[in-house]
Amino acid sequence: MNARLLMVMTAVLSLAGAPAWSAVTIMGDSKAAECSKAALWGRADEKSLATCDLALQEEPMDQLRRAATFINRGIIHMRRKAWDQAHADFNDALERKPGLGEGWVNRGALMIGTKRFAEGLADTNKGLELGVEEPEKAYYNRAIAHEGLGDTTAAYYDYSQALALSPEWELPKKELTRFTVTRRETR
Repeated sequence: MNARLLMVMTAVLSLAGAPAWSAVTIMGDSKAAECSKAALWGRADEKSLATCDLALQEEPMDQLRRAATFINRGIIHMRRKAWDQAHADFNDALERKPGLGEGWVNRGALMIGTKRFAEGLADTNKGLELGVEEPEKAYYNRAIAHEGLGDTTAAYYDYSQALALSPEWELPKKELTRFTVTRRETR
């Protein structure tokens, strides 16, 4: 008899919360930098959105800075649940800088947040391949997508990876409490 152990992951049947997004930091004294701060600090007010609009309309920027500003404005749109505008901003960013991982991860977060898990998973994977400043957020989002697609084992491993990358982050800690890992002998 050739027995081996099979790990079985089960999760309480309540899908994880909202996905995380990853703002792009723009330094300096400009409207684009103010837009970046608004995205980083969790703002979603009209003034923050208007600041991003002004940056895109009036400030001269290279393609990277413009793409980053579209990403940051897209995050503000997501917080406001303006899904179409957020999607358009992420697409604009990716047209300008397709190698910017944050664009893919944030568009993936949008897809995951609107329950388009397979699309969100693909975009998040692309962002991770390209590299991002906060990979723990990408792994967290990917875990939500895996869970939405019914793959609790992959979700467990991605929540665990998010926590390993950011041990103090409460969201993956909380999600992991829903899982039970058991071992069964198989033949």
